[in-house]
Amino acid sequence: MNAYRPRFAIAGTGSGVGKTTLTIGIMRALGCRGVKVQGFKCGPDYIDPTYHTAVTGRASRNLDTWMVPHETMQEIFIRGSDGADVSVIEGVMGLYDGKNPLSNEGSTAHIAELLDCPIILVVNVQSMARSAAAVVMGFQKLDEGARIAGVIVNKCGSEGHYRIVKSAIEQECGIPVVGWLGRNEELDIPERHLGLIPAIERGELNPLFELAAQQVEAKVDLDRILSFANDAPALALPIERLVASQRESGPTIAVARDASFNFYYLENLEMLEHCGAKVIYFSPLAGETVPSDADGVYFGGGFPEEFAAKLADNVRLKEDLHTLAAGGMPIYAECGGYMYLCRSIKDRFGQTYPMAGIIPAIVEMQPKLAALGYREVRAIQDSLLLPEDSRMRGHEFHYSTLMVDNSGTYPYAYETTGLRGVKKEGYCSGNILAGYTHVHFASNPDAASRWVGICHEYRKSRFAESKL
Repeated sequence: MNAYRPRFAIAGTGSGVGKTTLTIGIMRALGCRGVKVQGFKCGPDYIDPTYHTAVTGRASRNLDTWMVPHETMQEIFIRGSDGADVSVIEGVMGLYDGKNPLSNEGSTAHIAELLDCPIILVVNVQSMARSAAAVVMGFQKLDEGARIAGVIVNKCGSEGHYRIVKSAIEQECGIPVVGWLGRNEELDIPERHLGLIPAIERGELNPLFELAAQQVEAKVDLDRILSFANDAPALALPIERLVASQRESGPTIAVARDASFNFYYLENLEMLEHCGAKVIYFSPLAGETVPSDADGVYFGGGFPEEFAAKLADNVRLKEDLHTLAAGGMPIYAECGGYMYLCRSIKDRFGQTYPMAGIIPAIVEMQPKLAALGYREVRAIQDSLLLPEDSRMRGHEFHYSTLMVDNSGTYPYAYETTGLRGVKKEGYCSGNILAGYTHVHFASNPDAASRWVGICHEYRKSRFAESKL
């Protein structure tokens, strides 16, 4: 069975050339025309999808060809774009940057190839004229299989500057320049500060979105770009499906979800549901505790350090977690959730706040990035997600370091492999599993089924005890 999905990718010559500004501007401008837009982000990034979701009103999804199999990535795209008029895929770093500097693996080019997707290349042409054509030609020649359908030039000094680089690129490269943006500090995306998500949720960035849309409508040929998208061929649905028909009702898994905990792959939550779990949400920041009907708890990544005072004040949640953990409730946490389950967090200003205290470790924020990159995890011992020696894939991204009371006896969860080698990571003890690695359940679908099964067993034991 084939699926018709109009689509295009917005790629850059590198990070910082304006991909996100143009992506949100194009999304909002199309939305103002009545076009239903679905956003996607190449790679494991959680921040850019929040922009997409805010602008389009549809939950953006990640596309990745290293964490998950190629067929799974294609299925995520086809399912996620259902009901949309056009899909806009924002690239990661430069067009050819991915897992391996010697291949396209994990890059925007790789994803565009697998989705047979036209590419709009964004080029920063500040202080350039004819040289802009050399840049574009280099991207064309590196992999002639990449379908660069058009170019948008950014940081033009004037309309005259735009016309100069446009004529050079079109003459030498044989592809159209379909728009431009000037140098406008008001269009700069805020620094990827840890308070960014709350700003988006409060609507503080709406003026930026509107300005980007106005500039795009005035200076970008949206009709030409839509014609590229509409010419993209239909896609075949993979034979092996990630998500099959939903199973019978099973346990309830409570997911912490608010400005402090909001980094979740939708596929992780959907896979839990399709394994039979009922997923419900609660907000630690709002003073809520684990719902009484929960049979398991999931704390995702986010910004607990930005809201440490409020989290510390929610004493009831911390007390309830201790009781539930002691009673055997399965509790899983990633990155920010891992930090919250520890004894305390010292923020960037040196203030220390008591956290849940489930895990014997303390967390300190650092001024510089502490970890970044893809990870393959191997379970050191049986856990909620994995039997011993089983593997999953994910990524790390955090500014904190974690110090344990006694590393010699600390029950590490994983052995992780990344660009800088192998290390022990995470915490696994009985019914508790936590780690800095954001794992993608689709990299090992048995993980979701295993966790739901363990939550189901806990539910049965809880009901058995209530009848005594």
